[in-house]
Amino acid sequence: MQLACSFRRPSPPTQRTPRLRTLNLGILAHVDAGKTSLTERILHTAGIIDEIGSVDDGSTQTDSLALERQRGITIKSAVVSFPLDDVTVNLIDTPGHPDFIAEVERVLAVLDGAVLVVSAVEGVQPQTRVLTRALRRLGIPLLVFVNKVDRRGARPAALLGDLARRLELSPQPMGTVHGAGSRAATFAPSAGSPPGLVDLLATRSDALLAAFVADGRVAEGRLRAELAAQTARSWVHPVYAGSAITGTGIPELMAGIRDLLPAASGDPAAAPSGTVFKVERGAGGEKLAYVRMFDGTLTVRDRVPLRNGRVTADAKITGIGVFDGGSLVAGPSVPAGRIAVLRGLAEVRIGDTIGAPRPGGGRHFAPPSLETVVVPDRPGRGGALHAALTQLAEQDPLIDLRRDDVRDETSVSLYGEVQKEVIQATLAEEYGLAVTFRESTTICVERVAGTGAALERITEGPFLATVGLRIEPGPPGSGVVFRLGVELGSMPPAFFAAVEETVHEVLGEGLRGWRVVDALVTMTHSGYWARQSHAHGTFDKSMSSTAGDFRNLTPLVLMTALRRAGTVVEEPVHRFRLDLPADLLGAVLPVLAKLGAVPTGTVTDGPAAVVEGDVPAARVHDLETRLPSLTRGEGVLESAFDHYRPAGRPLPQRPRTDHNPLDRREYLLHVQRRV
Repeated sequence: MQLACSFRRPSPPTQRTPRLRTLNLGILAHVDAGKTSLTERILHTAGIIDEIGSVDDGSTQTDSLALERQRGITIKSAVVSFPLDDVTVNLIDTPGHPDFIAEVERVLAVLDGAVLVVSAVEGVQPQTRVLTRALRRLGIPLLVFVNKVDRRGARPAALLGDLARRLELSPQPMGTVHGAGSRAATFAPSAGSPPGLVDLLATRSDALLAAFVADGRVAEGRLRAELAAQTARSWVHPVYAGSAITGTGIPELMAGIRDLLPAASGDPAAAPSGTVFKVERGAGGEKLAYVRMFDGTLTVRDRVPLRNGRVTADAKITGIGVFDGGSLVAGPSVPAGRIAVLRGLAEVRIGDTIGAPRPGGGRHFAPPSLETVVVPDRPGRGGALHAALTQLAEQDPLIDLRRDDVRDETSVSLYGEVQKEVIQATLAEEYGLAVTFRESTTICVERVAGTGAALERITEGPFLATVGLRIEPGPPGSGVVFRLGVELGSMPPAFFAAVEETVHEVLGEGLRGWRVVDALVTMTHSGYWARQSHAHGTFDKSMSSTAGDFRNLTPLVLMTALRRAGTVVEEPVHRFRLDLPADLLGAVLPVLAKLGAVPTGTVTDGPAAVVEGDVPAARVHDLETRLPSLTRGEGVLESAFDHYRPAGRPLPQRPRTDHNPLDRREYLLHVQRRV
């Protein structure tokens, strides 16, 4: 690997007051690439920890969960702050296992830059590609650190081609590795700039090209400034190499972090705007909200609105913790660009916006496509289990609890089987609940096929309400939208709110039990009986409409309309890429066909072949299980949710949990018993 240009090594921490620059930095990698070890080495080099922790020994600084130490993988994101000359770095160590992609997603929303760790031995892995695509799509500047150059089989120079070809990066090597594959391997920065750097930068800078043509050279300072500018735009991706175990290459990487990645921007005097990317419970059970401030300043005792597709009552901040010198310390305020932990926000959820919404915010990863029923070890513990899982869902909203009161069962959604182990261990250690899991099943969705309408008047049933609803397909990705086709003043706002809330709840289960997506629901008729009282002033419910009448009637009307419109059940489909030896292609393609996979492209390049296509999410695990024997252990599969497609027959169904408003008699009996 050749050097692009030289930079100063990071100076040891000093007592001088640094300029107010903050960099929120993510460490991202495929599992086992060594990013947690890299985090430990960086913290040690920065003087934050006296001894480097070991993943194998379970003594790392950022893996605080017992299961993380036991398994040697990162499950929850962690934040550690340290000074790097005039920059305060908030270092965020994130999960690398694909089962925890939701955790990575939340971190991406708050980053200013990232370090992508790639093993010099294993090279580019499927999750490396998933993470890189997300970083490039979001425009997050990144440096690449090729780790484990001291391991046998290390091939740092050959990886440059993979970074360009497989990750579609514009890699710029920042030094040379000597003795790769041995314990004595070192990363040596060069004193000059290789010829390739000017050519690479000039493709994006006409001014630089003109200066080079005019003078035959470019000054070192201008070249360094242009490299930093193009790195900040994610046009160029500087590549460092070294070993988190031996420490070689770490000072150069830290210099690159300081000099090449852009510091956080934001106006401390603007209206407050921040994003909650993590929620924990404190020792006393209170919620702790990790927030990245993009604009403005929050202080203790401020009242702020929480927004997440809804607006709640203002919440009062009772405490602020800021990261300083590797520790979380109490502070009076948190300005733009910083990360802090807020107390007092009892209703906060992951993904909430603090204050003004941020333009372009939102999620970028698909929801999980698997679910499983969590079974307590003893009967009668369903309530305690549901309460515990509800708290876990606060920390990971994509768990998406589904409670079945009829069968006393709770199910959770998953990205993969490893999450079962995490949930099981967490419930045992933190809540004293031993659980098992049923076999994972695929999560389908239902789409409205046509237009249907239904109406029940106040004189036609047991409820003192008139509700008319029409349901029809909505644009893809629009979600469930409720609108009024009647005058807003035709009845009290609380009754309209009751109908709208119930519509969203009811469409959690369509005609076959799956969530209904992308639907437009219009309220076409409304009516109520005004409040009636006896002569002595007591309220008479038998003659007066209540919000409960509308909540109880809406499911019957909506499901009747949905039945008339009809639905289509769709199953999740993953987009896959399979790298394998070319001589095995003829044996693998028939197996893909049996698993329902549809190849869309096959490329053979000498001894290697690449197959891309679609495969039902339900068959991905089978493909992963069979792959080693099919490809002599050389096949590499990467897959990610891509789209939904109509499911085959027989149509999959899911047991209902809503007392079945499709069956009027059954539903009314339940409502009467409940009332």
